[in-house]
Amino acid sequence: MAHYKQFRRYLEKSGVLDMLTTVLVALYEETEKPNSHHLGAATPEDPEIELFCLELAEMKEKYEATIEENNKLKAKLAQYEPPQEEKRAE
Repeated sequence: MAHYKQFRRYLEKSGVLDMLTTVLVALYEETEKPNSHHLGAATPEDPEIELFCLELAEMKEKYEATIEENNKLKAKLAQYEPPQEEKRAE
């Protein structure tokens, strides 16, 4: 609780609260209000979301195929390489 009070005093001394109040009052007194869709976080449109989801699914499939191919190639390579213990003995 002490940190809260210290931070509040800091904001008051530095003028942040006064400036914030001034800005909010100015916005409130505006005759032309902004559209409500400007409030909050910006979100992409639905077609964009669908496009990104499809792209993500394609990339996941490619990733899984690459992992599978990599494992097959590792197994094939292991057939031609001597085991690690034999390499150390040489």
